[in-house]
Order: sequence, then C-alpha cells, then structure tokens
Amino acid sequence: MRLLKRVLKGVAFALGILVVLLTVASLLFNALTSGRDVAAARLYPGPYATVDGTQLSYRTWGAHGSPIILVGGFVEPAWVWHEVGPELGRTHRVYAIDLPPFGFSQRRGPYTLDRWTQLTLGFERHLHLKRPLLVGHSLGAAVAVSAAVRSPRSFAGIVLLDGDALSGGGGGAWLSNLLVPPWYTSLYRIVTDWDWLLRRALRGAWGTASPPFNGAFIEHWERPFRVSGTAAAYASLFSHGIQGVSASTIRQVTVPALVAWGAHDSVDPVDAGRRTARLLHAHFVEIQGAGHLSMLARPRDVTHAIELLSRA
Repeated sequence: MRLLKRVLKGVAFALGILVVLLTVASLLFNALTSGRDVAAARLYPGPYATVDGTQLSYRTWGAHGSPIILVGGFVEPAWVWHEVGPELGRTHRVYAIDLPPFGFSQRRGPYTLDRWTQLTLGFERHLHLKRPLLVGHSLGAAVAVSAAVRSPRSFAGIVLLDGDALSGGGGGAWLSNLLVPPWYTSLYRIVTDWDWLLRRALRGAWGTASPPFNGAFIEHWERPFRVSGTAAAYASLFSHGIQGVSASTIRQVTVPALVAWGAHDSVDPVDAGRRTARLLHAHFVEIQGAGHLSMLARPRDVTHAIELLSRA
C-alpha cells in the first residue's frame, strides 16, 4: 500500500510538472505568435454592410437580373462561391455573405441560428433586394429555412445545398468548458495554420474529382481564421452545439424550394437531403461527382440546380 501511494504521488508530481511546462510553452508560443491575428479590413478590403450593428462582409457578382443571396456553412467564407457566383452573375445580381464568425464579418455574437436569420433578413433589407432567391449550403440551409419561415414574403424561394437544415441536437457547453486559455489559443493557432490538416479535411468533403489544393486555395480558407477575436468567437459558437430547425419548422415553408446534394457527400448522407426534400415537397437534385463541397467540386452543376428554381 505504501509503495502504491508513493507511485501515485510520483505520477501526480510528474503530471503537475508536465502541466506547468506545457502552460509555460503555451504562453511563450502565444506571445511569439501574438501578431498573427489582425483586423478583418487588413485581410479583406470589402465590401462590407452594417446590419443590426454588425459589419457583414460579402462578395457580389452581376449587375442585372433578379437577386440571389448565397449563404455558406460552418467555417466557410463567402469565397467558396467564387465559381458559382460569376456563373449566376451572368443573368442575376448575386450576393454571398459571411455569417459571423465565418469569413471576414465582425466577430460580434451571439453566434446562433436566430441571429444569423436576423442578419440575413437585415442584409436583404439593407441592400433593398426585392424578393431574392436564398441559397444555403450545409449549416446555411437552416438559415434559409428559418428566414423563409420568419419572412416568407421576403424571398422568391430557397435552395438547400448539402444541408438538411435539421438540428444536430444537444448542447456543446461541455466542449466550450474545455477550451481553456492559454492552451486553447495555442491549439487554435496551430490547427488553423496547419496546411496538411486542412487539405485532409477538405479532401474528405470534395467528391470524386481531383481537388486543386495549391497554396493559394488553402490560403483562402486559412485567412479568415486570422481575424482578431476569431478564437474566442469559435469557443462561444461551440457552446450552442449543432444548430438547426425542427422537421415541423421545415413543413412550415411556403415559398418554392429545391434541395440539391452531392452524390458522394460523406459529411451528410444523401438520404438526409431526400428526407428534407419530402418535408418541403420540393424537387431533389443529386449532383454527380460532388461531395459535401459541391459548389467547389461541381460549380456548373450547382449553378444549373439553382437556376432550376430561379427560372420557376
């Protein structure tokens, strides 16, 4: 028994020393990388729109035709629409917005579905867009459904792309409680600058085609993580869990709708999209060769799917 106590004390002492060393190393690393995070305007020149006191960054294409608003998913900057946007912009006025804390919009919470819905509706009013088509990818699908239910007269229709709009259930407060500084800050900076890890994650969401993962492509994903306040914003976001709407809310949608889905989506199964399409009584389009990031892997097919509803 005495030997066991001595061993346990030794282990506890060693663990204590390890924690102290890791904490010191973390503090030093954070100090050395303190200049990494900067104001959004230094990373993206705009345009920006002030909506409900929040600076929203966005991108735009096209000068004529009916308006379309594109909303991305988790960690996705508006840049992900850089191929679909110009294609749609040939016959439409297209706007892709960054919902905070993604992209270059101001890190101003709360980071909730209700707030994202308010910002999307506010953006539509701010730019005086007349009944735009609203397209939501992944997490953005829940925003599209929520906005359409809250203000059906504001939109000509909604397109859900690789997102069933349903809540993942459960809270994430336990996870946010583990994100303790300075360790969390160090881990955040290491992970969000780790090219190999990002390439691996994107490859799993791509589909069957060969992805163009050159340095410039990866930089477009990593740059928004360097906006000041992003680490704290993500810690807050995680506390809300996987946000979405209920099946009963989806049934309340009265505007025209379409669901499009990458046939090789390994993030959300195709059956989830078909289920939501049935709830909406909407047409379902399966995009061959695409994974979860269908707008990047198959931009022309996604453009065609969106135009099916825009011409309806």
